[in-house]
Order: sequence, then structure tokens, then C-alpha cells
Amino acid sequence: MQHLTLLTLALTLIATICFAKSPYQSVLQHSRIRGRQHGPNVCAMQKIQGTDKKYFTNCKQWYHRKICGKPTVISYECCPGYEKLPGEKGCPAALPLVNIYNTLGVVGAATTKMYSERAQLREEIEGPGSFTFFAPSNQAWAALPNEILDALVSNVNIELLNALHYHMVNRRLTSEDLKHGSAFPSMYQDFNVHIHHYPNGIVTVNCARLVKTDQHATNGIVHVVDRVITAVTNDVHTFIDTDDDLETLRTAVAAAGLTQMLESDGHYTVFAPTNEAFEKIPPEMLNRILGDPVALKDLLNYHILKNMQCAESITSGTPLETLQGTVLEVGCDGADMTLNGKAIIQKKDQLGTNGVIHYINELLIPDSAKTLLELAQGSAVTTATKLFVDAGLGSHLSGSEALTILTPQNEAFKEGVTMTGDLKKLLKNHILKEQLSSGSLYYGQELETLEGIKLRVFVYRNSLCIENSCIVAHDKIGRFGSMFTVDKVVTPPMGTIMDVLKADNRFSLLVGAIQTAGLTELMNQAGPHTVFAPTNDAFSALPKADLNKLMRNPKELASVLKYHMAKEILVSGGVGSHTRLKPLQGDKLELNMWRKERNQTVYINKVPVVEADLMATNGVVHAVGAIIKPLPPKVDREQADAPVSSMRTDSRIGVKNDDLFQKVRKSLSSRTMTRAQ
Repeated sequence: MQHLTLLTLALTLIATICFAKSPYQSVLQHSRIRGRQHGPNVCAMQKIQGTDKKYFTNCKQWYHRKICGKPTVISYECCPGYEKLPGEKGCPAALPLVNIYNTLGVVGAATTKMYSERAQLREEIEGPGSFTFFAPSNQAWAALPNEILDALVSNVNIELLNALHYHMVNRRLTSEDLKHGSAFPSMYQDFNVHIHHYPNGIVTVNCARLVKTDQHATNGIVHVVDRVITAVTNDVHTFIDTDDDLETLRTAVAAAGLTQMLESDGHYTVFAPTNEAFEKIPPEMLNRILGDPVALKDLLNYHILKNMQCAESITSGTPLETLQGTVLEVGCDGADMTLNGKAIIQKKDQLGTNGVIHYINELLIPDSAKTLLELAQGSAVTTATKLFVDAGLGSHLSGSEALTILTPQNEAFKEGVTMTGDLKKLLKNHILKEQLSSGSLYYGQELETLEGIKLRVFVYRNSLCIENSCIVAHDKIGRFGSMFTVDKVVTPPMGTIMDVLKADNRFSLLVGAIQTAGLTELMNQAGPHTVFAPTNDAFSALPKADLNKLMRNPKELASVLKYHMAKEILVSGGVGSHTRLKPLQGDKLELNMWRKERNQTVYINKVPVVEADLMATNGVVHAVGAIIKPLPPKVDREQADAPVSSMRTDSRIGVKNDDLFQKVRKSLSSRTMTRAQ
């Protein structure tokens, strides 16, 4: 029965929200459903602790119990238009329908009612007509600066009356009529009031939030708002043009050719950096941007949202698109409005006819206005950045060349790394000769470095790699160059696989085995190859007699070695869970990546790689500490029930009945037991 009740509640919730006519109605319906257990026409409200701010609740807020990062408490109140009756559960009675003047007294706008009488507006809002009154709450009047309030009440017949008339529209407007971006002529000289109806259900008029909506009266309707609103006569650009605190911004807007746009019709949100914000930027960087029209335009467009966003519309962090094309995280922390998580907004909701301005004390610089060196600073690649500068490459990174820099994460470098000639050369191979985006890279593509080396691109299911290093973060696309953050220091290929093996003393036995097996030419061919190279220790772990027998039989030796080779390039960054690789001879190899804290190890058929990603011009070498053997077959239930005679021995790697691998396995097992004893 309980499950049936919950199902019914869920279906009712979905149905009512789906059929609600507007975002506000959706939130109201949700609040009704959450409050229905307390009786008819009861709405659940969320109140931010320590404040008087209340909100109808949506699903996300209901479960998180937070608004603007602050905890909320749930209260249950009569929904708009209803009231309690003594002895009755919930709010069963509709509020008596009276004129607007009397309605003001029962909806929390008694101060507006008082000022209406003093301004001789009472007769008008008691009489015939069809008005909409956006009535400031009692708290809204109390929050009004004293000098403004004194100016209004000292001239009630003109200033106060005009102010109240600006809160009125000469027609009935329900919440359904308050469409996002709409404007209606007020009863004060037909100056428009500006409506915004946001997806989270919040409705504003001139950026004042409607806190009690749809309070019907005989001669109109009352919406209670959380602040006193004033007439809007100037566009956004006029604000910038006339405020001395925005002098630097004004100059920048003119230089970038954005004046006409900010004077045109629209619904912009401008985060306007003050003079102080510009002064915080290093002069060299600021002068470079101010002198570069493209970078300057990107910088300014990064401060402008495509839609109008009043402060009261924000209840949690929301990514919003800028005119520059990227997003800003606009959020709130208590009473503070935040940008990208920082409370840098000094003054909110300066409303213009075509948008709203919020003053900020910190300049927002998009990646598209930065040099490569500026992109790298302040991120997780500080070690690489310092090394590039120490290597004398700073001019490439701060100039106007079209380049792409591969910047290894800090943990890719050993502690105490010092500059050497070889390191300088290596770092030059981390700078590519063209500006790229990772989305344009493809498998097999070759990228030329400043040192003239060609680096190869490898594309795997879950990774994109350049030689041995894989990209681990989103691209940073700067003014002239791009930055790819990679997980390792890039190792350019040096010689063929055979050259790599010969240059490393750990593989002297393997080199001899390859020559004995007649595979030298194969290892020098164009490839591509992946070689899991047993070290000398791996060969020495075999019984001497078995090793000698294997070395005397080139055919069997070639079969064993080919099981360690594949005809494709797989770097360690391309290994995921249960990656499979087809060897040159034999059944598949199964690879896995095991991670422990910051360390990770590749395993092939449960044999660990002791050093990965030795890059060659025709492939890659991974050093392994043991001879790789086929994994035992995974027997399913049908195979387990089959007669033994029906199961065939796998001899696909060229060793009859797998004798050699069986001997190796027994030998290794007996050694392990001996050590244990």
C-alpha cells in the first residue's frame, strides 16, 4: 500500500509539472505537492537560514536543502490566494476578493498601502479599472536608502506618486502573462517595466524578485516584489559612458568597436570591470591586450552574456554562454553573486533599457586573449613552464607565432630537475610548429617540432596520445597558440626498434635471440610494431637447459618471440581495462592497467611491464621482466561439461602441445616454491 501511495505521488508530480504552463507554475505546483500532506492549498517553502528570503521549491532544491550554498529550512504556508480557517486543516478558504488598496494590507505590503494613501493614490486603486501593481514588500521599503526615501516622502504628490505609478501597469497581468524578456508601459509616463521569467521559476520586474505572485483583486492583481524599482531610461552603454569608475572600460569598448552593440536593442548582461580591476593586471600584459583589437574584443565579449541575468535569478552555480563563445559559471554564495566561484561583484543590477550591468573588481581574461606563456602560468604545469623559460624558449611562448605547446604535468618531472643541453633539446621537441586543436588530430598524423623532429599521433578508445604522452585536459586555445596538457615528458623516437634494443644493455640476450630467430629485418622494417621485450633477467629466470634448447631451435624461438610482438603501436596510455592485442603468432594478448595512487603499471597476460614506452621510429618497446605465456583458457559451463576427448589442445604458437611454455611454467613454479621454503 505504501509503495502504491509513493507511485501515485510520483505520477501526480510528473503530470502536474509537465502540464504546468510556465516555469513559475511548475515550481508552484511542485511546492503544492510537497505541502499537500498538511492540507489543501498548502505550499512548501524553503527559507534561507538567518534571512527572510523564501522560495517555492523545485526538485533539486528540495533534495539539496540549499539555496546559494546556504542551508534552508522548510516551512508550510498557504499557497497564493488562500487562507486558513480556525479548526480546519490546511488553507481551505480563498482569500476574500477586495480592491487593490485593501489587498495590499493582507499580502505583506502594508507600507505600500500607507504610502499609496499619503500620495493620494488610494482613490485610484480602490476604484474601477484593471491594474497590475508590483507592490514593494514592507522589507523592501525598509531597505531603501534613507536619502532616497526622504526625497520621496518629502514630495508625496509628485515624487512618491510617480514612484508608485511606475510600479503599476494599466492592465491585469498574471504570472502567465509575464513572459521572459517582455516589457509593459507603466502608469508613469509610459516608461517600461522589464520582465524576466527564468527557467528556475523566478520572475523579476526590473530585477526585483516577485515574492508573492497572483494576488487577485476586484480591480486588478497584486504581485509583491522584494525591492522598490525605479524607472529605466538609459541603455547599457550610457552607464559605461557616464561612470568615472568605468573610464578604462569605456576606452576599451570604443577601441574594440562595441559601442554600437551596447546601444542596440537586446537583453545583455555586462560584468563591467572597474578601473581598479584593470589596474590589477600586469602592465605589459594589459598593454598588449589593449593594443591588439582581436584579443581586446575577445576580452570584452567574455564579460558579456547573451541573456539578461539579474542577481535574484541565481540560486546556484549555472554555466552561461558569453558573446566570446565560452561560458562563465555564474553563481551565488549567500547574498554575494559569484563569477567562476569568486565573489568579485561589487555592485549588482544596474538596469538599462537593453540589459543589466554588474560591476566587478577583477578582470576576466579568456584563454583566447592570452599568450602561450600566460596560458601555462597558474595551472598544473608550473614546472614545465619554468623549464621552458630556463631553456630560453620564453620568446616563442610569449610571441605571435602560431604554435602548440605540449606541457607535461608537474608530476611528470623528477624532483630537482636541472637544465642541461639535452633537456633544452628535449623541450624544443615539446613545441609544435602550428596551432592545433586536439579535435583535429587523427591517427598516424605527424607533427613537426621546433627541433625538426616528427611526432606521431595515436588515437585510442579513451585516449589521444602524441608519442608516449597522452592529453589529460581540455585544450587551452590562446591568442596565437594552443596548449595541450600531457601526462608524461614526450620521448621522440630515436632509431628503429632494433636500434632501441641494441642501445639498452638490458636487452642484450633478446637482441641475440632476435638475430638467431631471423627476425632482425622485421624489427628494422617500417612497422608499425609493438614489442614486449623480455629483459636479460627474464631470460635468466628460465632453466639453463630450457634456455639453451630454445636458443638452438630458431623456429621455436621465433614462435616464442612473435608472441611478444604485435603489428600495431600501442603505448601505455592507450591501455584500458581488458585491452586485447593480436600478436604476430598465437592467441590474443590481454593487457590491463593497474593504478595505485599516482603509480600505474601495465600488465600483459598478468606479466608486469617494468618500463613502458621506449619509442622507436617504427613502433614502441615495452620492457617486461618475464617471458609472456598464454593465459589458461576461460572455460564456460558447457565446456566444463564436455568430454575430455572433445577438447583440443591449443598449439597455435608453433610449439607442439605447448611443451616449452609448460616447462617454463613448471620451472618458474618450482623456483617460487624453493624460495618460499
